[in-house]
Amino acid sequence: MSSLNIAEEMGVVAPERTATATHLTRPFLWSLRRELWENPTIIGAPIVIASIAILTILFTLLRATGPFLIQLNGRNIEPSSIAVLPLLPVPFVLGVTMLGVAIFYSLDALLGERQDRTILFWKSLPVSDTTTVLSKMAIPILVLPVVTFILAVVSEVAIFIIETIALLAHHASVSSAWASIPVLSLLGLMAYTLVVVTLWYAPIYAWCLLVSAWARRAPLLWAVIPFFVLAFFEKIAFRTHHVIDFIKNRFAGVFPAAFTSGYMTDGHNHDLVAYSGGSPLSSALWTPGHFLATPALWLGLLFTALALFLIIRLRRSSGPI
Repeated sequence: MSSLNIAEEMGVVAPERTATATHLTRPFLWSLRRELWENPTIIGAPIVIASIAILTILFTLLRATGPFLIQLNGRNIEPSSIAVLPLLPVPFVLGVTMLGVAIFYSLDALLGERQDRTILFWKSLPVSDTTTVLSKMAIPILVLPVVTFILAVVSEVAIFIIETIALLAHHASVSSAWASIPVLSLLGLMAYTLVVVTLWYAPIYAWCLLVSAWARRAPLLWAVIPFFVLAFFEKIAFRTHHVIDFIKNRFAGVFPAAFTSGYMTDGHNHDLVAYSGGSPLSSALWTPGHFLATPALWLGLLFTALALFLIIRLRRSSGPI
């Protein structure tokens, strides 16, 4: 779609046609559509990964369903304990894909339009820099999680159908396999995980956007080199590793903060002592209260807000490279 057609669709027309313009302009929604037009991998990459995962599970079930059923009959294992296993890997793989697409999109979102000089066209439209930046930030924190959740649900339904056909082909009891599968808990787990991961990783996306708004080339290097330099300097100068710990916590700290196997209170010092047990799909093992009380979450969101403010200022004064 050409730039002129996009402008006409947004309700922005040339001066000689202003008198006949009747379209209503919705800058934010059209800015989101622009990002999807210009970056097909936002939706394409998760679809490809989901398709590959489904095909992998299909071929695995074709080969392994028979031997698994023989082992279940010999060991008196509940079929549902095995039937749920193919449903678990796809959401995880799609989640990793979402993070990768979000980070690389953020690194290129503002740099790309300066390199191909399309920033001159987009700045000529009555769309503010704030709207543009917020629409770009909405891709990793809103669009990608929604796309990932929809694809995960569709993939789970496809796997359910494939597994049901495999069970019927081996004359196994479908009802006993699916009777105790916690469908609602699985859906809740996927939605909860997407929300907490998106909130936790928001400062990473904001940092990548900030680098994209400032750097002239190689945004990935500019995004990671400062942390390596700081970590190296800290190790040499102070013999500590706080920067490394900070990086580890920002990438992996969401899971200890948002999930737990449970807690019990020590009667003497009131320390929280973890205990094991329970299903990983049980909502009792999700700790949204603990997650919301984690200082790193709110410090990260504060950094995200400050970074967005700086990004808007940078784009306001930026031009083609």
